[in-house]
Amino acid sequence: MGMRGVRGAITVDRNDRQEIWDAACEMTERMLRDNGIATEEIGAVIFSMTEDLDAAFPTAGLRRLRGFDAVPLFDARQVAVAGSLEKCIRVLMLVDTEKKQKEIRHVYLRGAAGLRPDLAEKSIAP
Repeated sequence: MGMRGVRGAITVDRNDRQEIWDAACEMTERMLRDNGIATEEIGAVIFSMTEDLDAAFPTAGLRRLRGFDAVPLFDARQVAVAGSLEKCIRVLMLVDTEKKQKEIRHVYLRGAAGLRPDLAEKSIAP
């Protein structure tokens, strides 16, 4: 088994604690489901948010999900680049898996689908 990175991103409409928490949970649950990941296989989850989001830590919302009580979680500020996507939450999940890099399904939802259109098509639910 090897370590792989699973990427994801999602946008929110408002800088609101519940909306940030809900989006972080939606994206994470989708990443788990699409890749067949159990929380015991997660090495760490690293979130970043754009500067216009400061109402909550995404990880605080994620702690509400079953199995995330022992998963190392980390929040960071996304690099502010002029003209970049606003109100965006990004995530990098490091997991132990047998999957090859090309078999990983990255998840880009809502407005974040435009960040990686090549990967967003693969993250559409069957």
